[in-house]
Amino acid sequence: MREFGYQRAYDVPGAVALLDGDGEARFLGGGTNLVDLMKTGVERPARLVDIRELPLNRVEPAEDGGLRIGATVTNSDLAAHPEVRRRYPALAQAVLAGASGQLRNMATVGGNLLQRTRCGYFTDVNSPCNKRDPGSGCPALTGEHHNHAILGASGHCVATHPSDMGVALTAFDALVSYETADGPGEVPLADFYLPVGETPERETALPPGALITGVTLPPTAAAANSRYRKVRERASYAFAIGSVAAALDIRDGLVHDVRLAFGAVASRPWRARTAESVLTGAPAGAETFAAAADAELAAARPLPHNGYKVTLMRNLVVAVLSELAEEAAR
Repeated sequence: MREFGYQRAYDVPGAVALLDGDGEARFLGGGTNLVDLMKTGVERPARLVDIRELPLNRVEPAEDGGLRIGATVTNSDLAAHPEVRRRYPALAQAVLAGASGQLRNMATVGGNLLQRTRCGYFTDVNSPCNKRDPGSGCPALTGEHHNHAILGASGHCVATHPSDMGVALTAFDALVSYETADGPGEVPLADFYLPVGETPERETALPPGALITGVTLPPTAAAANSRYRKVRERASYAFAIGSVAAALDIRDGLVHDVRLAFGAVASRPWRARTAESVLTGAPAGAETFAAAADAELAAARPLPHNGYKVTLMRNLVVAVLSELAEEAAR
């Protein structure tokens, strides 16, 4: 790790001003991803701006009846918050499925959204990687890719996004708020992550120097009947090989509203819009759930060693939606 400068910010304008115009500076929250990348040489910031003292550590009601979550709320506090557990249970479950208790105590909501891929070629500075070194190539295409993308990838990058929390937030149509030197802004989480395309090094739609200040969850009746299910290669702390966040509102046996997002299958949390379209207004049963999963996964383009994810995700969608349907019928 090379030497770096360190400054602490105590208010949002001050934090933004400290970073403004300095492309080699980074905001530091819990540091659970950034510091690891600094140790391996993937990230080499000349200066860190510590934002842990900013007044962004609350979960509170939003004006429209939803919830606003401050960017420095820790993952542990988010998962334990009674309103999150009551109104958006899939979000609490997703957070608890990620990392270890010690890491959740440090990791922040804003930092979770900005965490970077765990692709081994990205984290190894001795390997080519278009995300880390644009134009150098993507060795995962012909190398180790059993846990890489099956949806939305390109010939330039097949890495997946590692966040569990981001999958649930995507399903709930979360809105990301940020602050820049030019003032505040916001972007729907559906548009927050950029398609990988030919520029995998460009990961988010945040303006340069922007500080995430919070995430707002809109009110939705379906969210109360929601679930996050994660499949991983071991029962303890591990990144997903596939995950689903789902919310289901059934009325008179028909799907009135459904929210569905996939994790560990694309460079960003994948909102399953095609599946939602198939489900809306249809009978709430396993046959419909399977048809919806098949419609979404028809766009999958697996690599030679990760085709198993198509079957895994199909089964996961059917299982989670079936469980939610059963709960709704009680």
